[in-house]
Amino acid sequence: MARHHSPPEKTPDGHFVVIDGRRWRATDPDVPEDIAARLRRHLMSARRAVRSALDAGDREAESAARGRVQRAKVALGERGTPWWEQPGEERRLRWEEGLAHLDADSPN
Repeated sequence: MARHHSPPEKTPDGHFVVIDGRRWRATDPDVPEDIAARLRRHLMSARRAVRSALDAGDREAESAARGRVQRAKVALGERGTPWWEQPGEERRLRWEEGLAHLDADSPN
């Protein structure tokens, strides 16, 4: 059975989502949906890799996977310089370069 989730509440400025009363930086709304979907797939894969590395006690694999999580979150605009403080060209380069790096380093 598929679960349908309503989108999280956003702050009035759109910079943050509110989940369970906690603010989290929102994904950059200028990231094209097809790119954002690919970045989210990399993010979920990296999070699974973190879990596997922790279960195996493999610190090197854990560090590599956490680096991939960080790169995906930065590319989405959820970490690093706030996307609303970056000019459009810098934002575009952020997600293009992040995705290219993640595609090149993908363990799949």
